Amino acid sequence: MATAAIHTDTHHHDDHSHGHHHETFWTKYIFSQDHKMIAKQYLITGIIMGLIAMLLSLMFRIQLAYPDSSFPLLEVLLGKFAPDGRLDPNFFLSLVTIHGTIMVFFVLTAGLSGTFSNLLIPLQLGARDMASPFMNMLSYWLFFAASVVMVGTFFIESGPAGAGWTIYPPLSAVPKAMPGSGLGMTLWLVSMVLFIISSLMGGINYISTVLNMRTRGMDLWKMPLTIWSFFLTAIVGLLSFPVLVAAVVLLIFDRSFGTSFYLSDIYIGGQALPNEGGSPILFQHLFWFLGHPEVYIVIMPALGISSEIISTNSRKPIFGYHAMVYSLIGITVLSFIVWGHHMFVTGMNPFLGGVFMITTLIIAVPSAVKTFNYLATLWRGNIRFTPAMLFAIGLVSFFISGGLTGIFLGNATLDINLHDTYFVVAHFHLVMGSAAIFGMISGVYHWFPKMYGRMLDEKLGYLHFWITFVAAYLVFFPMHFMGLDGVPRRYYAFTEFEFMHEWLSVNVFVTWAAIVGGLAQFIFVYNYFHSIFYGKKAEQNPWQSNTLEWTTPVERIHGNWPGEIPTVYRWPYDYSKPGHHEDFILQTVPHSQTMSSNLPHDFEGNEEAEKIQEQWNALNTVEQNEEVK
Repeated sequence: MATAAIHTDTHHHDDHSHGHHHETFWTKYIFSQDHKMIAKQYLITGIIMGLIAMLLSLMFRIQLAYPDSSFPLLEVLLGKFAPDGRLDPNFFLSLVTIHGTIMVFFVLTAGLSGTFSNLLIPLQLGARDMASPFMNMLSYWLFFAASVVMVGTFFIESGPAGAGWTIYPPLSAVPKAMPGSGLGMTLWLVSMVLFIISSLMGGINYISTVLNMRTRGMDLWKMPLTIWSFFLTAIVGLLSFPVLVAAVVLLIFDRSFGTSFYLSDIYIGGQALPNEGGSPILFQHLFWFLGHPEVYIVIMPALGISSEIISTNSRKPIFGYHAMVYSLIGITVLSFIVWGHHMFVTGMNPFLGGVFMITTLIIAVPSAVKTFNYLATLWRGNIRFTPAMLFAIGLVSFFISGGLTGIFLGNATLDINLHDTYFVVAHFHLVMGSAAIFGMISGVYHWFPKMYGRMLDEKLGYLHFWITFVAAYLVFFPMHFMGLDGVPRRYYAFTEFEFMHEWLSVNVFVTWAAIVGGLAQFIFVYNYFHSIFYGKKAEQNPWQSNTLEWTTPVERIHGNWPGEIPTVYRWPYDYSKPGHHEDFILQTVPHSQTMSSNLPHDFEGNEEAEKIQEQWNALNTVEQNEEVK
């Protein structure tokens, strides 16, 4: 693993053309090939898509809270999709579908990985840019095109796709099944293919950059945990996303060319369709082979971001760096062999279900390692409660509370009873949705000075955190109890069955908590866009961090460093080291300049540093002998 950094001479010579590269408005802001600008494009697009998804969720939450009420404003906004001010039942499922799709793929995958992988991989590894800046630009614009197509489905006559974000057949495979199975579903598939091509191009770029463009001295064990998480996330995406493309291609064949990969014995209006021999279970296998690694594609970058922020603001080295890396690798490997726990109710062989149950419970081990290491890093740290730190701690809270419920769902016996109930919704939104969103927001607060050269307003950040944190628990925690009582998800109204009536008041409470939490996000949006222009000017290293990105100038330049790229001498977590006059030491500081604080393990595998330490020890011995004389 301790591979020497691969670099070229062009990394280290004084290339002034990078600092004076002529850019027009179009090449700087629109079709930019600079990784920092592309990161901003991903982030702003992700914020817009997140707001759209949030508004969709508030619409269907209002329907669940007040199923028998009429809201004329809905008819004004949605027209025929909300006749007499009540959501059409088919459109309700479409809202749920597009909300889930946007949040999982367009916000938590592209918005999170696309932003911070682009921003931090070159900066933290010491590279001028991505391995292929042009491919990087293409990956963003394909993502943007996918976003436009997905949102555009609201403006077609039949409405957007309506089969749940998992698009199970036959609703997704039979165009006549329901309004959301027609053109809206076709455009959903087109959008997802564009999105996957974008993700694959980005992933290839991230992996190539990490392997080939590290600066001198930056071996794998000197990389920050953020880079490890982005690197392994890209590998997971590269191996799993093509499987969804295969599933989509077969689905298109079933929809348009009369094949029967997923269809068999289907009747519409009493008329039998000609499809025979297909199985919707095949689609589930293909979908969840991506679907479960997708959970870790979403959460691993957030965990890496939180590792950096928690260590920096605890003023302590991250606890168990090597254990954190091995746990990320363990999650990467195990994520490919647990997909069947989404399918315990499909009638699979109990032995196979037992295998998936065991692997699911095993994957909890590396996740628990990360949680323990976060808590150990926080323990007795000199903690600075910045907004970024609060959101990172919030991630840990959601990861623990949501992860514990995953143990219930990973057990086949319990999952059969809890499957497709609100218990799954609660678990999913805590451990993946809320945790990943908090990781993403904490990254924005922490690296905003590096992106824009200005600071976000701290007071607004604190207000944003506390309202969002409390609202998230108030929204999702009660859903566990609804699920334990057997309340199914994706139902249009809870008035059809008597046993659900008692949960109507809970739905009202949850809906108002969601509205308050949604309004809090506009505090963040205002803070973000206002601070770009009017925020306090940032220092070069406002958080006193050790990593390379804080050695670049505050003002944006094409190429990151105006002259030679710095050489790396140490790992990124030398905080509060005994014997040093400051509580942080940049990665670019040689060990020869910190002799009073060097420790034996600092020199393992570093021959030059070992010689320096031997000379220092010999000098100390001579001085001690003279004092004795």
